[in-house]
Amino acid sequence: MRILVIGPRGYLGSAVTEKLSTIGHHVVELVRRDDDPPERRYERRLGNLTDPDSLTAAVTPDIDAVINLATPTGDAAADAAAVAALTGPLGGTGRTFIYTSGVWVLGATGAATAHEDTPTNPIPIVGYRPDIEHQVLATARNGVRAIVIRPGIVHGRGRGIPALLVDIARKHGAPQIIADPEVRWPMVHVDDLANLFAAAVDQAPAGTLWHGVTQPAVPVRELATAAGRAAGLDGEPQVWPLEQAREELGTLFADALALDQSVSGQRAHDQLSWQAQHPDAIADLRDGSYR
Repeated sequence: MRILVIGPRGYLGSAVTEKLSTIGHHVVELVRRDDDPPERRYERRLGNLTDPDSLTAAVTPDIDAVINLATPTGDAAADAAAVAALTGPLGGTGRTFIYTSGVWVLGATGAATAHEDTPTNPIPIVGYRPDIEHQVLATARNGVRAIVIRPGIVHGRGRGIPALLVDIARKHGAPQIIADPEVRWPMVHVDDLANLFAAAVDQAPAGTLWHGVTQPAVPVRELATAAGRAAGLDGEPQVWPLEQAREELGTLFADALALDQSVSGQRAHDQLSWQAQHPDAIADLRDGSYR
């Protein structure tokens, strides 16, 4: 397939483009400016999420699939317009559009484990994201092979939120847990997640939603302890009061990191034969890419 990737240079985007290329797909990057050296690896087109016309122009008839891995703009109207611009040329063709959301749209899950059919209850940092998910999935009725993937907290390659835990531990001189020592995070290795996107491109039916999670509920106490070890620190994690974390990280992001969730990715395992092939989050922090 010729696959147009929006956000190809980000943390997840770079892993997904590498995977797609490795298994034989032709990747076309959508970038905001053409400023890389001439030995670039992928074909390139110019576009911007805030410029719908540029997005529509990039989805030419030779593009078999579009994967949106870009960070949302934070503007609901702009993101909705971007989805409309990207999916418009795909209407009636059966071509593929994959939108990247996230498990924070589920909100706190309590004692239950959330599945793809669990109603959304988004926290403020992703407040309008369920509306975008619905917009994407609705295009399946117009002949688009529309798919939504909700990644968990992504780790691997020494990056992502776990890298922030290491930096925070180093800065504070001890591992830190925001607000509540009982919080759990659903986790996934970035390269396992890239494998899910590849599986979805090849197999997922139109109008389907998938959770990109291989560890449903990892105790953040254990993650913080492992992050401390990666930072060269021993000892038990300390509770970082929410108000102090908000001052340093921003209210919306700090509140997201204090969110307790248990989320299943079993559907993708059962229906797309997707499974973890890379180290789990604790092992990765303790002995892997964060050391």
